[in-house]
Amino acid sequence: MDGPEKAAAAPASPLELLLAFNRLALQGFGGVLPVAQRELVERRRWLTRQEFVQLLSLGQVLPGPNIVNMALIFGDRHFGWRGGAAALAGLLVAPLLIVLTLTLIAREASHLPQVAGALRGMGMVAAALVLSTGIKVAGTLRRNAMGLGACGVLLAATTLAVGVARWPLVAVLAALGPLAWSMAWWKLGR
Repeated sequence: MDGPEKAAAAPASPLELLLAFNRLALQGFGGVLPVAQRELVERRRWLTRQEFVQLLSLGQVLPGPNIVNMALIFGDRHFGWRGGAAALAGLLVAPLLIVLTLTLIAREASHLPQVAGALRGMGMVAAALVLSTGIKVAGTLRRNAMGLGACGVLLAATTLAVGVARWPLVAVLAALGPLAWSMAWWKLGR
């Protein structure tokens, strides 16, 4: 069996990192994670799919938005605090300015049916982008320490609790998160 797959390339400078994260932030407005996977894994080849999933997993454990945590970790790995700051700035500055501008416009036009419809449509697109990322990285579950069965049960439980029973996501994560963590810890310890 071969060793773990390694990324084919790396960012050349903090500026390249800033521009790459700015590009993905502007492409993935409202749903950056799928674009990050495409940009960092498929287009630039700075990460393999396995490395992307590992970085995403670490980003999910830390407090804050997953993509922000990923940007900070990825930037720090390549250029220390300067890389983390560059990736974070690339990810946040332009979208922040756009959101502030659109908020002012939407506040004035929210009574128009076209604006309300556009906002509903954007929500559906964001959900589809997250689903597509899940499908793309699902192949890495075969190598997950917990195994496909346990991952499938946790996925089904989460989907039923949030999607069908309409329980708050925070409560579901508080219940299933420690269970999943404990299962993985036990399996890895064996």
